[in-house]
Amino acid sequence: MAIQLGEIARVLPVLAEADVLVAGSGPAGLAAAIASAREGVSTILVERYGCFGGSITHVGVEGVAWYRHEGTTDVEGIGIEFERRAKEMGGTRPEPQSQSEALDAEMFKYVADRLVEEAGVTPLLHCMVVDAVLDGDAIRGVVAESKSGRTAILAKRFIDATGDADLAFRAGAPCEKTPKDQMMGVTVGFACAGVDKDRFLEYVRERHPTYGDWGRDWAIETTGKEDSLFSPYLEAPFNLARRDGLIPPGLKSIGGTWSSLTEAGEATGLNLVYIRGCDGTDVLDITRAEIEGRRQAMLAIDALRKYAPGFEKAKLRNFGMTLGVRETRRIAGRYQLTEHDVRNQRRFEDAVGIFPEFIDGRGLLILPTTGRYFQVPYGILVPQHVENLLVAGRCVSSDPIAHASIRSMMCCTVTGQGAGVAAALSAKDDVSCGRVDILRLQDALKRQGVRIS
Repeated sequence: MAIQLGEIARVLPVLAEADVLVAGSGPAGLAAAIASAREGVSTILVERYGCFGGSITHVGVEGVAWYRHEGTTDVEGIGIEFERRAKEMGGTRPEPQSQSEALDAEMFKYVADRLVEEAGVTPLLHCMVVDAVLDGDAIRGVVAESKSGRTAILAKRFIDATGDADLAFRAGAPCEKTPKDQMMGVTVGFACAGVDKDRFLEYVRERHPTYGDWGRDWAIETTGKEDSLFSPYLEAPFNLARRDGLIPPGLKSIGGTWSSLTEAGEATGLNLVYIRGCDGTDVLDITRAEIEGRRQAMLAIDALRKYAPGFEKAKLRNFGMTLGVRETRRIAGRYQLTEHDVRNQRRFEDAVGIFPEFIDGRGLLILPTTGRYFQVPYGILVPQHVENLLVAGRCVSSDPIAHASIRSMMCCTVTGQGAGVAAALSAKDDVSCGRVDILRLQDALKRQGVRIS
């Protein structure tokens, strides 16, 4: 029988106040905070780690727009600004499989600092939102834990960009989760040093891996138009390692993609460990996955040293700061984005941006090479039963297939910018988030450089 302990009631000191509070600083939260502040309202960005950037900086995912190919109709707005500013500051390299930039995960920590500072956002690092203080159907403030202790932060409007809908869930907004055995897996990202770049790239040219290889090795369904396109995909070294017993034959979770190679011999953004059966909101699950993922990453490096030309002298450079989680909670929103919407160029009167017809997950890989795109509706950002809260990022309201599109980092910047501007207008106009004037919202987004249609 589980033991339950009561918590002693206490008065919390107020650490800070703002018009808009954004919880979580991944691509969605970073975009939301910057967009909100640019609308002229006081904005605070709360992040549990020591840097902003989410999956970019915490996990080491460099390819924010790796879907971009000739023929792609792409987003506009703050997400493109992330890519452009990082390049201007020397923090990118050409992404190997697309017409985009691979972000230097370490340098982007500094890029994000500058963007936050320039926008006038109040930053709060090493601080985790752990609860919501409610007044009827509205959030009055959040409870936060940090080295300063247990404190309260007050705001008029709130944006949940935690990825896991932590704030929405704790505020009582209805959420759903895919059963754990059906969730997309989590990744321990890592990087290697000591790689002979030229030798490895010659090996890649000889093998010429394509997206069609994903279908053969990982049972991925494509539309066919993707199959002949180049992909930085690595599977052969790990199959040889399984054959020779270097990797246990039954361990199928090792294999995937590399991102970019530096002149210093670093292979960064290695996405080669994919662990299933992990719920990213369960502390026991994520503890197990972190430890098991690092073990498997070391097996992957051993295999690369023996079977991947150019990696003979490779060694671990670093692990990501945390797991790369693809899926946990999703809110039940005013509208739920569907697979049909994503795959049929759906248009919405309450659009806050666009995103190309790109799906990566649930056994599907569809790359946007034909100009097709869908509009992102405001309704998926609006949770039920909490009037001054918006949600941005991978925890917006969607069905499982639509989630495999909307979770993409560049799409997260679209929902983030939409939420940031909407929260600011809601606070300025003194209306609930669900009653924001859509035409006024769209006009404000266009002034911020967002493509709506």
